[in-house]
Amino acid sequence: MFKTKNLSPQQLSAFTALSLSVPIAGGIWFIRPNWVITLVSFVIIFIGSYFLIRFVLESFIYRKIKLIYKFIYQTKASKREETYYKYILPQKGIDEVRKDVEQWAEQRSAEIELLKTNEAYRKEFLQNLAHEFKTPIFAIQGYVDTLLGGAMENPEISRRFLENAARNVDRMVNLVEDLDEISKLESGQQPLYKENFFIQDLIRETYDSLSIKTNFKNIKCSIKKGCESPITVFADKEKIRQVFNNLVENATKYGKKEGSIVASIYKTDGRHVLIEFSDDGIGISEEHLPRIFERFYRTDRGRSRDVGGTGLGLAICKHIIEAHGQTMHVRSKLDIGTTVGFTLESRKD
Repeated sequence: MFKTKNLSPQQLSAFTALSLSVPIAGGIWFIRPNWVITLVSFVIIFIGSYFLIRFVLESFIYRKIKLIYKFIYQTKASKREETYYKYILPQKGIDEVRKDVEQWAEQRSAEIELLKTNEAYRKEFLQNLAHEFKTPIFAIQGYVDTLLGGAMENPEISRRFLENAARNVDRMVNLVEDLDEISKLESGQQPLYKENFFIQDLIRETYDSLSIKTNFKNIKCSIKKGCESPITVFADKEKIRQVFNNLVENATKYGKKEGSIVASIYKTDGRHVLIEFSDDGIGISEEHLPRIFERFYRTDRGRSRDVGGTGLGLAICKHIIEAHGQTMHVRSKLDIGTTVGFTLESRKD
């Protein structure tokens, strides 16, 4: 069956003119059966109808369509766009134009949803940032006011309050430093100094540097059996050390006493190495997993401010790994434990 929905204005004009010319010419032949008169009448009616219909379509319909396209792009048309409006657009069928408009509407809808999500994220981030700063500031203010109110006369109280104030100052300093590092990582201002090194050696160094914290909870740190053979990666060693420190500290904070932290290292496709740290701690519920790498995000269970930290550790880890062109992942289940991992490039000669 002949379909007209995808016809261009020229084709639609010709089809409509033909539809008019044939019955009219047939009527003329019926009234006066002279093939010359009928043929001339057919040609005149067809040509006249064609140009009239085409004029109407282009003048009244495609001018409106051109305005729609200009509204879509919302810019003054360049020479290239004017050429498009003049020569290419009139060749399009109405159905093609509809698809273009629908595609534009879908893109705008997706952009609006993204803007809404970003706005909600921005508001939440500012609220969390204000809370993170407000807590130590109010604590410092309370200690200072108490000291000025007469507590300085008691040396023991003065020292304790000053030590508490100093701890809150350190917390603020750490918070500012972490925010500054994230900003530099996001903007690319912090360059990477990549080198080849054995990943197992760096893991052991991390375990040793955090042994006081892990020993306090009798947590056993190890490398998974079968993963002890040295594997070389190409990355910024100090940045990866920072990632390891954050991951092992988190596993220690939220791990159970006399628990374990196990590092696994695997070669994947010959070009990348997968590194994972697993603990047997309290775990994270499934609804929180997509957001744990957000700045200041804390889950309802266990991830409270009572355990310390700025709430930026995993966000920093994520940005460091992304700066290496890789991604992080997490698997977790409540009361069973958590595994956080990422990939790095293999050795480069």
